[in-house]
Amino acid sequence: MEASIACCSARAFLPGVSTQHSTALAAPSTISPSFSSKSLKATSLFGESLRQVPRSSLKVSKTKQSSLVTKCEIGDSLEEFLTKATPDKGLIRLMMCMGEAIRTISFKVRTASCGGTACVNSFGDEQLAVDMLADKLLFEALTYSHVCKYACSEEVPELQDMGGPVEGGFSVAFDPLDGSSIVDTNFTVGTIFGVWPGDKLTGVTGADQVAAAMGIYGPRTTYVLAIKGFPGTHEFLLLDEGKWQHVKETTEISEGKMFSPGNLRATFDNPDYDKLINYYVKEKYTLRYTGGMVPDVNQIIVKEKGVFTNVLSPTTKAKLRLLFEVAPLGLLVENAGGYSSDGHQSVLDKVIGKLDERTQVAYGSKNEIIRFEETLYGSSRLKGGVAASEARSEKWRGSVGGIVEAPIEKVWSMVSQTKRLAEWMPMVERCTDLAGEEGVPGYVRLVSGFMFPQEDGERSWIKEKLVSIDIPQHRYVYKLEASNVGLDGSVNSVKLVDYGNDSTLVDWSYELDPLQGTCEESIIDYLGFLYKSCINRIEGAIEASSKVSVAGSRFN
Repeated sequence: MEASIACCSARAFLPGVSTQHSTALAAPSTISPSFSSKSLKATSLFGESLRQVPRSSLKVSKTKQSSLVTKCEIGDSLEEFLTKATPDKGLIRLMMCMGEAIRTISFKVRTASCGGTACVNSFGDEQLAVDMLADKLLFEALTYSHVCKYACSEEVPELQDMGGPVEGGFSVAFDPLDGSSIVDTNFTVGTIFGVWPGDKLTGVTGADQVAAAMGIYGPRTTYVLAIKGFPGTHEFLLLDEGKWQHVKETTEISEGKMFSPGNLRATFDNPDYDKLINYYVKEKYTLRYTGGMVPDVNQIIVKEKGVFTNVLSPTTKAKLRLLFEVAPLGLLVENAGGYSSDGHQSVLDKVIGKLDERTQVAYGSKNEIIRFEETLYGSSRLKGGVAASEARSEKWRGSVGGIVEAPIEKVWSMVSQTKRLAEWMPMVERCTDLAGEEGVPGYVRLVSGFMFPQEDGERSWIKEKLVSIDIPQHRYVYKLEASNVGLDGSVNSVKLVDYGNDSTLVDWSYELDPLQGTCEESIIDYLGFLYKSCINRIEGAIEASSKVSVAGSRFN
């Protein structure tokens, strides 16, 4: 394989469930007694319809604070891991194709010929510098993925149309070979990339990424990746037979005296940075710095400790690019349980204004980022308050998914209309329009029935407001404004994905504010069973509706 990427397998990928750690449930946990009178019971939920749910088909996610979590399996292949981490088969395909590109780049770097000016290798009939060769391989992989709309390389920061769709597609920014100037010295180098949904790479933030990864070419070749909403940052090792094997999961960056100080020349006219470096030396931190951003940041994830800094000064301007390096590495570090900062905020919260935008940055443990911000700017957003990255994860979250053997438009027609809720939601009796127009954000409805069993046997009711709806993307979000079930403020999101062969993936995610005195696992488990039961009824509801339509047409 000289100038082409053998992309991912043509066979269908199985759906997974995402948002945080996923857990296969045997039965719903018992609800805490303190949640009883106004809320949920976890027994005899929906009679036979619930008991028919296959145990293997149900996965429910937890936040990282939950004690009941199932980690992905060490030893999994890349494809096995991805099917657990995300239900989006387009994202799975893209990450598999990029893995193939990284495997090829690794071979090309390892066998490159290095002269006085550059390291080169073959690309078809051409001899190219290894950084340009990597650039071409990555563009080729994204083209063959068929799900990438735009791609942009640090080598030439201009959008390139890859031919993929806008709807359901992705845009990718990458640094093809970070550290290419030290290939000839045989130092570790790497590839960095971030994946954004849709067709935008400006006007977005790092937090909008759906995935990020590094390919690391050293004594070992590894593929380190993070999937938004799925906990941890995960390392895959390239085996001799050319396969990727899951070898490590990092979910916490602890305190530890190890530092990687980039752009040290800035200490000449930035006294605060000079003070920070002197602190590391005085406190006997271990220096671990290679001059390559990929290995220097990767060691924080692998060693689960340390700090990386790259700071500007009046005479040394920011060098690192937010889109191509800083934001993708920010997702990798923060998904691993670490923190990032530009001095004032997480780099994931910085809006990318232009493709070539540059910034200073620090990555590391929480206390190291506090020290970085306080030393350079006098205060830290992380001290005495809640960081934005922590605030994003304070909610209790879960999601379930399932395949419905029906075309996406038929499924959408069923799940998006209030008048049809009773056809596929167990125990729903009545739906009433309260305000606004259905299908328009601001629409409010009242749903009542026995969806949430009450101790006194009374009907439960929920008042929901449509927050957003994207008909082309087949997605809507409702917020529960009031109820008698104790879940006020919770948010439900339903998204449909065309799964081919007239089948549809239904991805149902939900989040709620923590309930004092209540077991998170019990509530998340209960809601998982409730929503999975709903998904399981959609296909039957569509079939029943079709039979009624056929019968009606015979009488007309």
